[in-house]
Amino acid sequence: MAVPARNLAPYKGKLIKIIHVAKRSLGLSDEDYRAMLQAQTGKTSCSDMSMSELEAVVDHLRSRGFNAPAKPASKAKTKRLADDPQSRKIRSLWLTLRDMGAIQDSSEAALAAFVKRQTKVERLEWLNGYQAGLVIESLKKWVDRVEGS
Repeated sequence: MAVPARNLAPYKGKLIKIIHVAKRSLGLSDEDYRAMLQAQTGKTSCSDMSMSELEAVVDHLRSRGFNAPAKPASKAKTKRLADDPQSRKIRSLWLTLRDMGAIQDSSEAALAAFVKRQTKVERLEWLNGYQAGLVIESLKKWVDRVEGS
């Protein structure tokens, strides 16, 4: 069963982009690039090529030393940390406790778990001023207890 051509359009566009990146990466002049396309497929433009022809060009470029660059890490996956003064104070106290040896896991996830136990709020950036104040006071008292022992 043949797949309609419109379903392959995004894949074809992706292959064309890979070919153009390879052209730049390998330092091919436009003349050399067109000659290579002509030698591989009999066509001088990627837009005129079939999927199998585009794949053959990509394979040829890989055999010539092209390696697709690694994709940058997605920004959507990285969480921004709360950066308000109270959140910075909370982190500072948390790291002070780590330096004092009172906590073993000083990760952001461990801090979030502590904050959740104190306030029932899962993330620092969701704390209101009152809740952040409670967390700060709790951490200060903890520091005092560790210093006193």
